[in-house]
Amino acid sequence: MFASTANVEELISNFHIEGATFRYSSFVPRLYNYVKSLGFETGKMLPSRAFCADESQGYPIILLTKHFGTFPFNHGRGGAVVATDRHGAYAEHGEGLVIIHASHVGYEPDTGGFGTYNRLHTRDSRHTDCCGKIAGVVNWYLDQYRIAQSDVLLEHFDGELCLRIDNGLLRGKRKEGLFLRLSRLVRRDSEGNFIPLHTHSTAKSFVACKALQQKLAHLDPELQEGKRIPIGAHLKPDMFFFRRELDETVEGHNHQEQNLIYPMPWIVTSPWPMLTAAQINTQVEFDRTLRTIAHANIFRDKCLLYISGLNIDISPQPGEPFPTTKFVPWAAFLRDRKGGQRIMEQSELVFLLRQQSKENPDEIDLDAAIREMAQAESVDIATPADE
Repeated sequence: MFASTANVEELISNFHIEGATFRYSSFVPRLYNYVKSLGFETGKMLPSRAFCADESQGYPIILLTKHFGTFPFNHGRGGAVVATDRHGAYAEHGEGLVIIHASHVGYEPDTGGFGTYNRLHTRDSRHTDCCGKIAGVVNWYLDQYRIAQSDVLLEHFDGELCLRIDNGLLRGKRKEGLFLRLSRLVRRDSEGNFIPLHTHSTAKSFVACKALQQKLAHLDPELQEGKRIPIGAHLKPDMFFFRRELDETVEGHNHQEQNLIYPMPWIVTSPWPMLTAAQINTQVEFDRTLRTIAHANIFRDKCLLYISGLNIDISPQPGEPFPTTKFVPWAAFLRDRKGGQRIMEQSELVFLLRQQSKENPDEIDLDAAIREMAQAESVDIATPADE
């Protein structure tokens, strides 16, 4: 999916949040009305959710139940990986099929920060990682990046910018870790090799390449008189990559990490790494899952809409039982009973949803439904007679 640096940067920049965000209480009825306008039959629609397992995803599930009139099928694995091996069972359970997939990220309204969420049910209402699964993947890479930021030092020698690089970062035979793209950092000699200018006890100094010297010329005053400063935020995503030994099994233990490892330099350098990671996971999973749906015989003669996006979990305030979850659509795939197919990109999808009413005449009263079930005549469960 990621053929080049430009592909990653364009994919990230194409995912718009501003102007493309819906409260879930508005999104779900609009989605219901949209698929109904496509010919999906009331009472025969079965939604399916591919969300993370967190309790913060419960409010969207309640709204899907309310507006579609049935509890949604479960299509998700931890971290919002789509369980494509469940397609067959899902297809058998309904006629009009609506799959809603979303990675999620916490949002703190008091600070405007992404990546944490107020866990009201903990003893001290702690603010913890959200999504925890994504954080568990990303944190190792963040640590590697922070180490590299301090282990590459900028210095001057004979009027030129140089990089003093820790030997640990220069060991190319490592199986895991952050690896520098030296061609973006260091000047080659006449034969195309990277030859150190000086060798130290635990590091080597190289003359910076011309492009980097030009980019960091504004730092010259800070580097006079033998001073050295860490490269810090000047270590940009195109200057390094990550390597790690991972299980490559599709939907296996490391599936989400496989989704994220190539664009990880852009994730760890993002102002909000967990937001960028959740966004990229949504994009990669949509691309992968669409291919498992598009030509699958199990969906033949079915109406199917697959929509993928981002759930933003806004931390609940005291007295609020649920987060004010918002949904950012990314893309959708539509397949009709005759096999016709189309993909809707974000701008078109947002436009189509905004054209729909946020009032749903078919929504059910959950309180009344629960009362009716509690008051219904009891059914005795017959047990087989002992032989």
